[in-house]
Amino acid sequence: MKTVGVVGLGLIGGSMALDLRRRGFASRVLGVEADSVAAEAALTIGLVDKVVSLQECVAEADIIVVAVPVGTAVKMVPEILDQLGDDKIVIDVCSTKEEICRAVKYHPRRKQFVSTHPMAGTEYSGPWAAQPGLFDGRACIFANAEESAPKAVKVIEQMYDVLNMRPIYMNAEQHDLHTAYVSHISHVTSFALALTVLDKEKDEKHIFDLASGGFSSTVRLAKSNPDMWVPILSQNRDNVLRVMDTYIEKMKEFRSAIDAYDEEKLRELILEANRIKKIIR
Repeated sequence: MKTVGVVGLGLIGGSMALDLRRRGFASRVLGVEADSVAAEAALTIGLVDKVVSLQECVAEADIIVVAVPVGTAVKMVPEILDQLGDDKIVIDVCSTKEEICRAVKYHPRRKQFVSTHPMAGTEYSGPWAAQPGLFDGRACIFANAEESAPKAVKVIEQMYDVLNMRPIYMNAEQHDLHTAYVSHISHVTSFALALTVLDKEKDEKHIFDLASGGFSSTVRLAKSNPDMWVPILSQNRDNVLRVMDTYIEKMKEFRSAIDAYDEEKLRELILEANRIKKIIR
């Protein structure tokens, strides 16, 4: 039974705090939250036992979970490591890995840091978005785990096992490339689709009247918080741009086939896309 400190009580941090205590991994959960309204909500909802300062959290917690936007995390993790006592562990749960791993690579307490990315989430944010079971059955990426102490990695593996997550190990560069394809381009596409519809359909009533399941599920990610996604897309710029270029090429193929009334080409493109059913069911 450990004291877990969660820095950033949003969807991921809040959901993690909820299940780690509910499932017996944490005897006490401390929260750090800069937004006073969110901090009060986290206490009221019961996500944490106490809201404290970052310094108090680092002093009292056995494990510190950094669940803030990645732009902030890159600066915060080295500062936490500067204050970290022996046998304590700090992890991040950010959506990009290369820059944060680079920021701590030569820190004298690097081995007490474990870089992770639980592949779970929704389009909602804030402590009121936290939900039990969010991580069940999902994958959790461990990035550059060989640079962390084996004991620290084992403890965090146990923590994610309590959350019913399966570990996947890869280096930070691979992680950022793969997430550009499976996560980041999905958000960019959703943002762009929402802007397209809002630009062309000035009467919002028709959007709501005509929106079906297909549109709603495709544009769902456009509700995501810009404070989270701006630094992700900025830090993973090169990978995201490469994926966007490929996406634009595919859009041009569809446009060309539709423009030419080329039904055979359209059928070919759709059948090719149908192969995704073998991967995602």
